Amino acid sequence: MGTEQWLAGIDIGGTTVKLSFITEDGAILEKWEIPTNTDQGGVMVVQDISKSIQEKLSTLGKSIDQLGAAGVGAPGFLEMETGFVYEAINIGWKDFALKEELEKQLGIPVSVDNDANIAALGEMWQGAGDGARDVLFITLGTGVGGGVISNGQILHGANGMAGELGHITSIPEGGRPCNCGKTGCLETVSSATGIVQLALEFLPQHPESSLKAFEQEGTLSARAVIEQADAGDACATAVVEKSMYYLGFAIANLANTLNPSRIVIGGGVSKGGQTLLNPLNDTYSKFVLKRVKEAADIKIAELGNDAGIVGAAWIAKEAKRKA
Repeated sequence: MGTEQWLAGIDIGGTTVKLSFITEDGAILEKWEIPTNTDQGGVMVVQDISKSIQEKLSTLGKSIDQLGAAGVGAPGFLEMETGFVYEAINIGWKDFALKEELEKQLGIPVSVDNDANIAALGEMWQGAGDGARDVLFITLGTGVGGGVISNGQILHGANGMAGELGHITSIPEGGRPCNCGKTGCLETVSSATGIVQLALEFLPQHPESSLKAFEQEGTLSARAVIEQADAGDACATAVVEKSMYYLGFAIANLANTLNPSRIVIGGGVSKGGQTLLNPLNDTYSKFVLKRVKEAADIKIAELGNDAGIVGAAWIAKEAKRKA
């Protein structure tokens, strides 16, 4: 593995924490996961991360000196410069000094950013972004996340809220409630959860649909909807088309504003591939400006679950370079 210092890439999720050792060229040397201990407001998460990293280094015959810096992706509302987490509901953190606490535990510089932002940076650096400097990244999972990269830099906005693409209002009146407190957000119709909700709305008009069995068994999921659409089920196809209509409309308007050179769709739902991309591209093409479309093609993300750890290593590398 050589003698150069490594970067620690850390991606904190509500269920697991993904950890890695990565070279400054972006090669993953080691990667593993630990459970996210959300008991007692997530007070043990940082300690668990530090302990796991030091145990892994010991197993490899290395000390903490092998690490030059660490990058962390965390959910919730953050202040990037200080690494302060105002709130991360899935973890239990409120007013938590993540950067400060992890630096105390590890004894190395730590950089922190939003989990969707680091996934975007990971795809830019080593994935579907293919080194593009202007990237619009959308993650479709339980919710809808995103990151906007302009001239190689992630946009944070005035108080760290840039890139909250999932909370673009898609249904101005009569939309479903969103976890953010608004109604009709993109997240309520284009996330995995949103796709399931759309399917439940469509099913009464399609009693013959194969999705009915999934509903009755309590196993209706976005994956099931996409698979049944791929198999030609009319209801599932209508659900996917509706969901991708909302997403394509939002992406077209974002692209018209940002003029990206690459649009990347990631997250678990993106595994639907062309079944999603075909209706998405139809709507995108309808609403995007011709010249904007000439600059930006839509690609499925390539790094999968590794996007976060790679992007976390990127922010560690950049902070180290600027130090």
